Amino acid sequence: MQQKIRQFSLVSIGLVAGVCVSLGLNAVADREVREPLPLTELKQFTEVFGAIKSYYVEPVEDGKLFNGAISGMVANLDPHSSYLDQEAFKELRVGTQGQFGGLGIEVGVEDGFVKVISPIEDTPAERAGIQAGDLIVKIDETPTKGLSLSEAVNLMRGKPKTTIALTIVRKSSEKPLEIKIVRDIIQVQSVKSKMLADGYGYIRITQFQEKTGEYLVAAYNKLKKSGPMKGLVLDLRNDPGGLLNAAVGVSAAFLPKNAVVVSTDGRTEDSQRQLLASTDDYLRGRERDYLRELDTSVKSIPMVVVVNGGSASASEIVAGALQDHARAKVVGTQTFGKGSVQTILPLKNNTAIKLTTARYYTPAGRSIQAKGITPDYNVTETPKEIWLTVCAKPT
Repeated sequence: MQQKIRQFSLVSIGLVAGVCVSLGLNAVADREVREPLPLTELKQFTEVFGAIKSYYVEPVEDGKLFNGAISGMVANLDPHSSYLDQEAFKELRVGTQGQFGGLGIEVGVEDGFVKVISPIEDTPAERAGIQAGDLIVKIDETPTKGLSLSEAVNLMRGKPKTTIALTIVRKSSEKPLEIKIVRDIIQVQSVKSKMLADGYGYIRITQFQEKTGEYLVAAYNKLKKSGPMKGLVLDLRNDPGGLLNAAVGVSAAFLPKNAVVVSTDGRTEDSQRQLLASTDDYLRGRERDYLRELDTSVKSIPMVVVVNGGSASASEIVAGALQDHARAKVVGTQTFGKGSVQTILPLKNNTAIKLTTARYYTPAGRSIQAKGITPDYNVTETPKEIWLTVCAKPT
């Protein structure tokens, strides 16, 4: 049996609850599935299917059974693989263009519960007090224990201006907390910037989107024109990640040309590669090299990268690359540790599966998966004085 599927690369931290990751992604290659189908297991599947159709207490549509089987099969692999139905696949293809509906949290699974990876800045979830590391144990009146990630995400989706109640367990709280959130259209400003006191620039990346690199260039050039800068703070706290090429572009802004940014390793040949600070790896087919417009002082200005437990995926790629190349000092707390690459495999009927196909490593060969990036300066809080002190030191 041969089946050809177009593959698209994506770095993402998990499913997004009412938020989504974009499918502005690179085609990799057509691949043939050559392994024979397991006849014994398929026979067992058809027996279970037939039993449900014949004996379940009420009729069940074939499509519902097949979708459930696919969802369970993929979700059972790891917390980051999932089946995307038509609605989820549609949302994924528009998510990182900067506007979408939902709560504004990115989630994964831990011990059978839905875990908040990070609330996205300036969203209903953040304003309601959701924190990175919260375990969501109930969505309205539905317990999340035993739900697949896709099922939990579907429960959290809804029309803007409608209210949802999340019951969460937080390490710092003795009792579960019920937090009510009003769903809304989420508009994410990927890059924010300002001048701090004493000539230090500050750039915050909230999420790695299609145009994050371009916004970074504009932000830095604006800071540079406002006056001499002594150093730069790159804030990646609570940044859940996003697009891989955007992370490579941000890293390339600060690193020498063709420096290694990240490497990936998986079972297939196209999952074993190095991504460099080069146009081939961050432009993704676009003609205009936005980094050509970046003020050249960006390559040598002293800088620190600020991270925390909500910094994941693409954020960890950038922090790890700048740390390994001794380009910046990393300040904050241990990052989340999401070091795997997901590939979107489109299926028929406008559905898809998001499948873990590789793990990624920093330029020095450190695995990020389940480990994260260890800061050079481990501090729970990061007041401005710490940033400025570290910026002033040689990197």
